[in-house]
Amino acid sequence: MITANDIFTISSHKQFEKIALKVFRFQHENNPVYRDFCDFLKVNPQQVKSLEQIPFLPIQFFKSHNVVSNNDPAQVTFTSSGTTGMITSRHLVTNVSLYEESYRNGFSQFYGNIEDYVVLALLPSYLERDGSSLIYMVEDLIKLSNQPESGFYLHNHDDLIKKLTALDESGQNVILIGVTYALLDLIEKHQFNLQNTIIMETGGMKGKRKEMIREELHEQLCKGFGVTAIHSEYGMTELLAQAYSLGEGVFECTSWMHILVRDPEDALTYVKDGKTGGINVIDLANINSCSFIATQDLGKKNPNNSFEVLGRFDNSDIRGCNLMVL
Repeated sequence: MITANDIFTISSHKQFEKIALKVFRFQHENNPVYRDFCDFLKVNPQQVKSLEQIPFLPIQFFKSHNVVSNNDPAQVTFTSSGTTGMITSRHLVTNVSLYEESYRNGFSQFYGNIEDYVVLALLPSYLERDGSSLIYMVEDLIKLSNQPESGFYLHNHDDLIKKLTALDESGQNVILIGVTYALLDLIEKHQFNLQNTIIMETGGMKGKRKEMIREELHEQLCKGFGVTAIHSEYGMTELLAQAYSLGEGVFECTSWMHILVRDPEDALTYVKDGKTGGINVIDLANINSCSFIATQDLGKKNPNNSFEVLGRFDNSDIRGCNLMVL
């Protein structure tokens, strides 16, 4: 039996690989959707001896199937955002404490004690719908900060400008977590010169603005907020783990998360470090759903296991994954 303690106390890659292989066998046995997928690929679990041999479930399965590895009822169902008429992903979380432990430990690993920060959130498109895993996480971080100044902002930019300016000038450490388009809207209203504030963008124009390359976006945000670096969070509905970038768009994983980069032409092979391909994520916190996810993101991995997100496949590009969707 794999416990939360096994997952969140991993301290080496060798230990990660050992637990990941145990999780793979557990999910092959207990997750009917994942087992059918492995059977379709004619994978014998007893012959899987390395991370590269583990099959990665295309993320689209979360739109069409209930991807679960036990019979417990869902404590919470996270859903992805989407335009009207789109089929959205559904992640049935049967033990939400695993998610809480994952993001709390992850935040602590990268930023230290949450009580050292005022947490401000500018996430309008997420707040205006139900089922957002990001809102669940940020709401909890706001509570854990134990700071009366922490809170959400919707479209009340003037209030946020006053609050952010006053807190920063007082010397208070602040984290402003914002969806990309809303952060751009904010700096169009006011130019900041922040000394004690971390700006963390969560990605996404949500159809509100033209997509921008990261370098251009971060240059605009750095200039508008008066900061030297823009932090980023890499997470999604289908994952319970997050990776963080402290600048330059270079992400690092928590110790229970690992990235592999697949060949864009052949989803069952991997490219070398520094080469662009599809991002596969191992998220051991996902023990009750599926820990091995082939995402629709394009990226590259660095020799030190950090990674960069370079864009997304369009539907015509996902050759390997589309062939594997049952």
